[in-house]
Amino acid sequence: MRIGILTGGGDCPGLNAVIRAVVTRSHEKGSEVIGFMEGWRGPIENKTMPLALDDTYNLLQQGGTILKTSRTNPYKVEGGPQKIVENLKANKLDALIAVGGEDTCGVAFKLNKDFGLNIVCVPKTIDNDLDATDFTFGFDTAVSIVTECIDRLHTTAESHDRVLVCEVMGRHAGWIACYGGIAGGAHFIMVPEKATALKDIVDVVNKRKKQGHRYSIIVVAEGAKLQDEEVLKSQEVDAFGHVILGGIGERLSKLIEKETGCETRAVVLGHIQRGGSPTAFDRVLATRFGVAAAELVHSNKFGRMVALNGSQIVDVPIEAGVGKLKTLDMSLYNKVAEVFFG
Repeated sequence: MRIGILTGGGDCPGLNAVIRAVVTRSHEKGSEVIGFMEGWRGPIENKTMPLALDDTYNLLQQGGTILKTSRTNPYKVEGGPQKIVENLKANKLDALIAVGGEDTCGVAFKLNKDFGLNIVCVPKTIDNDLDATDFTFGFDTAVSIVTECIDRLHTTAESHDRVLVCEVMGRHAGWIACYGGIAGGAHFIMVPEKATALKDIVDVVNKRKKQGHRYSIIVVAEGAKLQDEEVLKSQEVDAFGHVILGGIGERLSKLIEKETGCETRAVVLGHIQRGGSPTAFDRVLATRFGVAAAELVHSNKFGRMVALNGSQIVDVPIEAGVGKLKTLDMSLYNKVAEVFFG
C-alpha cells in the first residue's frame, strides 16, 4: 500500500511520535508512506516528502512536526477538495492518515463523506476537547508546562506580595486551566464553562490577605468569561471561523488591582504550552495512536478515528470525535478545584 499522512492545525508535542509510529508499522507491513506538508495545504498544492524509516528514527522525543502544519481549510479554498482528490490519485495513494484536532478531523470527515476518500484520523490537541476519546496527546505535556510555570510564579509572587494572573490556552474548554491550576496550587481558576463574578475572585484575594498570605495565583483560560463579558483579542477569525480570543488575563489583573489594592500582574503563557518535547505519557499515547491508525488502514477500516477509552486504544467513527466539543468535566472543578480556592 501507499499511505499519505498530514498534520494539521496547531503544532503539538507528540506529532512526530505519531509519524514515526505510522511509518514504522507500515514499513513492517511492506507499505510506503509519504508525507504531505503544511496540513491540508499539502494535498491541495501537492507538497510532499518521502518518509522512510531513516527519516523517522529519532523523532520520538522531538516536539513540533517535521511535516509542518497550517490551519488551511480546503473548503474555503476554491476547488480545494477536488484538488485533494486529484493529488491523492496522482500520488497513487491507497489511504490518508490525518492527524489533527476538531478542524482537521472535521475536514477529513467531510472528504470521506463527500468523495469516499479512504481516510483515518488521529486526534490531536493540547486542549483535550475532542469528543469520543478520554485524552488527546499533547494535553499532558501542556499541563506539565503550565504546572512548572505556576510553580515559578509562586516564588516571585510571594517575594513581591503580588497577585499574578496566569492566562493559559483553552478557547471553549477549561481542561488545561483546571488540571494545570490544581497541579500548580492555584488559588482560583477560571474556565470557559462557568462565568465568574469578579467578587468571587476579589473575596479569595482578600481572604488570603487576612490570613497573612499577601500573594495569590489566579489561573484563567483564554476563553473564560467574567460575568457576562467575553474578552476578545480581536474581531478576526481564522479559516475555520473561530474568533481569536485572549486578553482576559490583562483585563482581570487591572480589575483585581483596582478592587483589592494589591499589585497585580498578568502572565500569558501562549505558545510556550505547546512547544518542546512531549512527556513520557504523550510519547506513549501518540505512539499507540500511530500504530493503531496504521492497523486501521491495513485493515481497510476507513472513516474511523483512533481513541483512548480507559486504558485501551479503540476506533470510533470520525464523526463521533468532531460532532461536539468535549468540555471540562465540571465535577472536577466543583468537587476538587474549588476546595482550594482561597
